[in-house]
Amino acid sequence: MSATETFTEAPRDVGETLDPAGALRAARDLAPRLAERAGAHDAAGTFPAEDFADLRSSGLLGLMAPARLGGSGASFADYAAVAAELARGAGATALIFNMHASVTGALAQTPDELAREWGAPEDFFAARDEALAAAARGALYGVAMSERGTGSRLSRTSTAYRRTDGGYRITGSKAFVSGAGHVDAYLVTARDPDAEEPRVSYFLVPAGDGVRVEQTWDSLGMRATGSQDVHLDVEVGPETLLGGMEGLTLLLAQMMPQWLVASYAAVYTGVARSAVEAAADQIRERGLGRLPAVRARLGRAEAAVTAAELVVAEAAARIDEAPGDPDTNRWVWRAKLVAGDTASQVASSLLEAAGASATRRGNPLERLYRDARCGALQPATSDVCADWLGVAEIGDDPDEDTEVARW
Repeated sequence: MSATETFTEAPRDVGETLDPAGALRAARDLAPRLAERAGAHDAAGTFPAEDFADLRSSGLLGLMAPARLGGSGASFADYAAVAAELARGAGATALIFNMHASVTGALAQTPDELAREWGAPEDFFAARDEALAAAARGALYGVAMSERGTGSRLSRTSTAYRRTDGGYRITGSKAFVSGAGHVDAYLVTARDPDAEEPRVSYFLVPAGDGVRVEQTWDSLGMRATGSQDVHLDVEVGPETLLGGMEGLTLLLAQMMPQWLVASYAAVYTGVARSAVEAAADQIRERGLGRLPAVRARLGRAEAAVTAAELVVAEAAARIDEAPGDPDTNRWVWRAKLVAGDTASQVASSLLEAAGASATRRGNPLERLYRDARCGALQPATSDVCADWLGVAEIGDDPDEDTEVARW
């Protein structure tokens, strides 16, 4: 069964098409409802199905799809603003949404002329448009990239694909697949095992036969993402090869890393902002605002989060103005580094400021602390981001001039 068949057989009722400003208003309106459910989903480690019913009915799953296909036609900056608002409500929900937006955003924002220059056949564009139109109708996409033992390093991908008479057969296993078992299709990275040099390709693989989810997710933070293991032994049609050309994955990662790196940053600035707000509430309720040391921690946290938000906003604006430009890509890596580190550091400091009672399970600040701690760990990790920036600063090529392949 092809991706197109899956999507057109299961259309969903969605609300009216949103423009980007309307999408941001919808995210702000939804955030309190997401926040009400976040604690229960975190405690049980359950997928927030109600959240995605709300996102679907609001039309937000079509955020990145072009208006001509029923979506909002959002820019990267629009996405970043929406993701941060959703994360103020529930970080895990925003993180799953980020994966969906990474798929739809990369599809929508790769220019046709660039795709043709890379060798995309004409039938690729019809398949791409159907995938984006399906998102506007409410289809949800996940990302199956990371693998046990190698993480998200694309050049170390072991999941394999081989050509068949009808398309491709993909075999292998993925880890940390957010929304696994609840998405309509997975963006899968797989390599050609017969190629001499690493040839890694993207496939949009429909959920269903040949795709098995293993319940393995029990994490410190972001517990409601349902990031289970996914095992693949599936045959797919040629239209599922993204770009219509094999071997584009590493090239795209180097040229336009925003959907693999900076998109996470918006989520974690939202989590960090929520931590500031939750801490301020608890400090007021407990009368701790009389203590200068507590006020100072809160003030430093608010300033740090505001600075991180500005870095992410600057990166997003540059992505929209000059995607793939070397200076833009520096901002991409800065944004992820600053957002990940800020979220972790701010949440830790505020937990101390709010006192021991804030560490109890069920306290919103305790959950936010655990969610925020994941920001520096998610790809690209803070150490990887900092190393990339350090290599660039001394005048070398951070994608090529390293002993270990960046991707």
